[in-house]
Amino acid sequence: MTLDAENLRSAMRAWSAGVTVVAAVHEGQKHGMTVNSFTSISLDPALITVSLQQSTRTHEMVMGSRAFGLTILSAAQSKISEIFAGHFPEIVDRFSGLQTETLVTGSPLIVGGLAWMDCRVVETFNAGMNTLFIAEVLAARGSGEGQALVYHNRKYWQLSQLPESGEKI
Repeated sequence: MTLDAENLRSAMRAWSAGVTVVAAVHEGQKHGMTVNSFTSISLDPALITVSLQQSTRTHEMVMGSRAFGLTILSAAQSKISEIFAGHFPEIVDRFSGLQTETLVTGSPLIVGGLAWMDCRVVETFNAGMNTLFIAEVLAARGSGEGQALVYHNRKYWQLSQLPESGEKI
């Protein structure tokens, strides 16, 4: 039995995820893309993983530089998410008008995010049409304070805290 790709897409819409921008600099060029396939995998050593589609410019730049910056976006940054997702093809420079900073590798991090991680690629795995990057976090900033941008069922959402255990809903 062959899995229909649209059935898988529909099922995956039930999964909610935070929204990040992964960005890299290589040979004087910088580029980034919206990514929600991001996970912390170890605190010691500090490792995360991201999955990038192999046909993207960001993938090419991360492969070339062996480094990337990851910005966890705030709820106020949904437009930035759309720009880096390529929803505005007329925008050639996705960083135009954005304030960025760098930490260790020179990879751009977007000011106004909830948190930032500057990473060095330590391992790659071919994963179908994607590459799974395992990266060491060289520097991190952010306290977790603020409203996160969440993507669920093709729409952006904000989180709301549930009542403490035992409180009435």
